[in-house]
Amino acid sequence: MAVLEMTRIYNTKRVSAFVVLAVVAGSLIGASSASAATKSITCYKGATSKVVKVAPLKCPAGWSTTKPAPAKSAPAASTAKSFTLNATYTGKIAMVWSDSDVQATVTATGTGTTLGLTQLTGSGSSAPSGQDAGISGIGTISDGTNTLKATFDPSASAHAKEGAAPTNVAISGNVIITGGTGKYAGATGTLKFTGGFPVTATSAGTKDSGALTFTVSGTFTTK
Repeated sequence: MAVLEMTRIYNTKRVSAFVVLAVVAGSLIGASSASAATKSITCYKGATSKVVKVAPLKCPAGWSTTKPAPAKSAPAASTAKSFTLNATYTGKIAMVWSDSDVQATVTATGTGTTLGLTQLTGSGSSAPSGQDAGISGIGTISDGTNTLKATFDPSASAHAKEGAAPTNVAISGNVIITGGTGKYAGATGTLKFTGGFPVTATSAGTKDSGALTFTVSGTFTTK
């Protein structure tokens, strides 16, 4: 009887152990199957990607698991343009003299490499105390549609041949381009100028006028 009882207990424990092992094995197999079912890789070819889930998890020929770096955008093309001016302007200068300075207005027409900018207008002033003096002023040159704007550089100067009128005055210096309109919008640059005109007024408070000729040359750019 004791032998039978021990045999029963042994068989019961063996069955229990088998059941436990079966459960554990089933869990492991189930987990492995679930893992295998959900595992995948992503393959890349240029800008195209696809997911591979079917074993063996391997990218097709020509594909890679390495994600390509984002393409760099090309730098924007420069739209800057360069223009060369080498023109001679002839016209009239009208002046009003006072005891301390002279005010002037200018109109002239250009020839040469004008870029079509043949119409010139401007105004300026000076306060001469001798034969040499600085000059300041602003002006525009235009083709009737497109315009270039400029101002005299502070180093611009005038030199009178004689110490008193009547005399001839030579002018020279730089013109600073300050902008424009139309196809010359946003223009910048520095141009050189030289020229001259006569002065006939001999007393303050009088008006004077004369022929004006000067050249303008150099390069400027637009954005």
